[in-house]
Amino acid sequence: MKIFCIGRNYVDHAKELNNQVPKQPLVFMKPPTALLRNNDPFYIPEFSEDVHYELELVLKIKKNGKYIQPAFTKDYYESIALGIDFTARDLQSKLKEKGHPWEIAKGFDNSAALSSFVNLPTEENIKFQLFKNDVLVQDGSSQDMIFNFDTLIVHISKFFTLQQGDLIYTGTPAGVGPVSIGDHLVGTLQGQTLFDFYIK
Repeated sequence: MKIFCIGRNYVDHAKELNNQVPKQPLVFMKPPTALLRNNDPFYIPEFSEDVHYELELVLKIKKNGKYIQPAFTKDYYESIALGIDFTARDLQSKLKEKGHPWEIAKGFDNSAALSSFVNLPTEENIKFQLFKNDVLVQDGSSQDMIFNFDTLIVHISKFFTLQQGDLIYTGTPAGVGPVSIGDHLVGTLQGQTLFDFYIK
């Protein structure tokens, strides 16, 4: 099982971090050990003093495919979840300054929170929200993606064989921010709560 992640897939998020808006999907990966499931608490790692939440829609690949063409992309997914791409922002900033890879800032253990999966909504405009301590901090819509689900599948499958069970974290909208011990995170998809856990 592979975990693909997409960076800067919402214009407002790219701008809030002073990043250029990409012309093609920005793909990075997390290892399977990054998964955090079942509403388990997220423990802030000792190597970072500035861990940020990034709420994302997550697709699960349902069959194997390579060089998938646009006409067939919808055959490869039918369920969706919410995820959080936890990011050690202080480490990431230092690594980016040096031009170094930043996997350790993105792929550390438990850095990919994942809710249960539900059937993909029939609406084209999928709304999702993150509440931190009962305050709305991220309010996203799939129609605001720079690269939609189908475009991501076409692009990723050029370079990597997609396999059943692979996950695609499709990018975060604006509103990312830090977490602290004791914070309570709740994620909703189309108004339905899909995860509810604490920071420790």
